[in-house]
Amino acid sequence: MTAENEALEKEAPARDATLRKHRLPWRLAPGDLLHDKLYRRLWLSILTSGFGAQITMLAIPLTAAVLLHATPTQMGLLTSMELAPFILFSLPSGVWLDRVRKLPVYVAGELTVGVVLATVPLVWAMGWLTIAYLYFVSFIIGCVFTTAGSASQIVLTQIVPRERLVEAHAKNAFANSLAEVTGPGIAGALIRLVGAPFALLVDALLLLGSVMILRGLKIEEKPGQDMPEGFWHALKEGVQFVRSVRLLVVMAAMVGLWQLCHHSAMVVQILFATRELHLDEKQVGLSYVGLGMGTIAAGIYGPRIANRIGVGASLLWGFGVCGIGWIQLALAPANTWGVASFVLMLVCFGFGAVLIFINFLSLRQAVTPEPLLGRMTSTMRWLILLPSIPGALLGGWLGEHIGLRTALATGGVGALALALIGWRLTHLPGQVRLPKAAA
Repeated sequence: MTAENEALEKEAPARDATLRKHRLPWRLAPGDLLHDKLYRRLWLSILTSGFGAQITMLAIPLTAAVLLHATPTQMGLLTSMELAPFILFSLPSGVWLDRVRKLPVYVAGELTVGVVLATVPLVWAMGWLTIAYLYFVSFIIGCVFTTAGSASQIVLTQIVPRERLVEAHAKNAFANSLAEVTGPGIAGALIRLVGAPFALLVDALLLLGSVMILRGLKIEEKPGQDMPEGFWHALKEGVQFVRSVRLLVVMAAMVGLWQLCHHSAMVVQILFATRELHLDEKQVGLSYVGLGMGTIAAGIYGPRIANRIGVGASLLWGFGVCGIGWIQLALAPANTWGVASFVLMLVCFGFGAVLIFINFLSLRQAVTPEPLLGRMTSTMRWLILLPSIPGALLGGWLGEHIGLRTALATGGVGALALALIGWRLTHLPGQVRLPKAAA
């Protein structure tokens, strides 16, 4: 045996161990974004706050529907109060965000939501909780999401290279999906055990944990660079940029109309579960595991689908999947099959919504120069959420005066129609890859 062969034999065990290591399913692939320390901390923060979001997503509407006996119209108003700040403050907040550092805004927003949620059980214990107070809580949360939500999207572009934005948004969706698989069941059991208002304290603690993860994160940025000094000039520049980029205009129209359909169906789905299917809080929470299953599947396969059929086509497929979910629930019987249909609707929504937003967010961020990211983000959020309040009010009115199934069917038919219109009348199916930043 030669010296070279002896050396190869000695190296073989170490080499085989390395190969086995990389074959393990829970090992990160070389070059995975989670190897980056900054992104990993951001991802862990999203995962932590995602668990809390599952509690709030169920606790606030269940408090309104079960404890305060809200009508469908009041449920629509509750959703509208969270959306109203986007309409009122999105455009000026974009100008402000382009002048300041985004990470502190994001962190302050997490803290503010935690404090506001912690007041709900206090007010409930004192016997003062009303639907009007829930409107107030939803409005404050909406104000925070208007600014801190936009800031969090921009922070991602400061950490991740633009050509990897689809991958990053998919991983963020996957983090939320992990929370959505286990979170709703735990949230439902927690709400059943201590009551919906007191369950919000857990979300407040999880938001504090998210803040601790983000604390001390170092991101280099130069706010206010290449930006007009005048407020109105800067605001106008952001709106004109969005208007000048055809891709942004088309996506604003399509995703905005999808939001109308989404909120028309969303405002009645808890009422449908509790009043048509007669599910209690724990059963509703367990059903929402389906949402996590759908988002996990889209988080894993979303980038592959986008690579295979293109980012624009993938976005349109998301419309169609959501529409199918709402339509089949509107036709479901009020029995065990109806419960299965409710879970299937959540799976479809989770999968479809993630397909929409990982591609929508990636496309709009890729095409925008860095100095305009804040104003573009706020302008696009303003445009796509303008139809949300009419959608929520429409769903509430249809649910109360015609029927909950009609509201669900309206959202489903509208989403399917949007997918077909987008495929036939826009250039989105031909948008295969992420574009370069516009001038």
